[in-house]
Amino acid sequence: MKAESLMKILGADFYTGVPDSQLKALCNCLMNTYGIDKAHHIIAANEGNCTALAAGYHLATGKIPVVYMQNSGEGNIINPVASLLNDKVYAIPMIFVIGWRGEPGIHDEPQHIYQGEVTVKLMEDMDVRTFIISKETTDEELEAAVEEFRPLLEKGKQVAFIVRKGALKYDEPVEYKNDNSMLREEIIQHIAAAAGEDPIVSTTGKASRELFETRTAKGQSHKYDFLTVGSMGHSSSIALGVALNKPDKRIWCVDGDGAVLMHMGSMALMGANAPENLIHIVINNGAHETVGGMPTVASKIDVVAIAKACGYPNAVSVDSFDALDKELEAAKSRKELSLIEVKCSIGARDDLGRPTTTAIENKENFMKFLAE
Repeated sequence: MKAESLMKILGADFYTGVPDSQLKALCNCLMNTYGIDKAHHIIAANEGNCTALAAGYHLATGKIPVVYMQNSGEGNIINPVASLLNDKVYAIPMIFVIGWRGEPGIHDEPQHIYQGEVTVKLMEDMDVRTFIISKETTDEELEAAVEEFRPLLEKGKQVAFIVRKGALKYDEPVEYKNDNSMLREEIIQHIAAAAGEDPIVSTTGKASRELFETRTAKGQSHKYDFLTVGSMGHSSSIALGVALNKPDKRIWCVDGDGAVLMHMGSMALMGANAPENLIHIVINNGAHETVGGMPTVASKIDVVAIAKACGYPNAVSVDSFDALDKELEAAKSRKELSLIEVKCSIGARDDLGRPTTTAIENKENFMKFLAE
């Protein structure tokens, strides 16, 4: 099914969400149709954020909004769906479009397997009616589903369209880029060199994949790294938990701008606790690159000022490798919480691999290393 057809049949004029590779066709179509437009399309920080934003849109206009996301974001919408949208509370109608990663029977990465198993059940347990869109779904079948759902929406209920892998297509190209020159993989190579044998907690997506390949290329052990393959936005909190309980070890957190935005409250917790053995590095390319490259708002905010306001005693921003190396060494030499924002370009190798160890193996090797 063409993404344009999906948008036409849904009949909404406001979309908000968090980008997903499974919904790349829809995301690209939205960018070519609206770009980032306050009246029609806003990319949110997390899925609960966009659900509440969409609720505000309905309150102001009386119209039905569309929220798009990967199924990993269902956990972030449970609270607003159950305690805000539900017809026992405010009865706010909403259409969800959800990319189905980890669908049973379809090979996927470990972080998606269980989430894929419970995707439909989670929505139905929250009294959200679902319709599955596959490659075989016709425009007529989708139109019939929308008509069937219309009375539910009129009663203030919510519905969800679960999108299988490859079900949507969009032929128009979209280019995502910025003016930064530093490649993320090279940035991670510099960080790994500076960290030496210190533990590293890295964020979900391509950053962890590039860290894994950096270790492989250098013939180094993977035991030093905890790869947060799922749970986007929580790597800094994981690193904080490790740092507070291993005060004799210097802990590095390799984070991304989209992840920082998703759960920015973690920065307040980090600053309030201010562990002297933690170095927080935010690689900022202003994009959700791992799932296609759609923009975040991180290029429009002052990450350093936010960190300082949260209580980080040290926070800087760099846009060159000379400056990066200097700040990495400075962070190592001091015994204080430090943040380094690294301005990064958009792009990765086409042949970038994935970790060859399992998530359980990664955890066990990392824990053994921490215990040494």
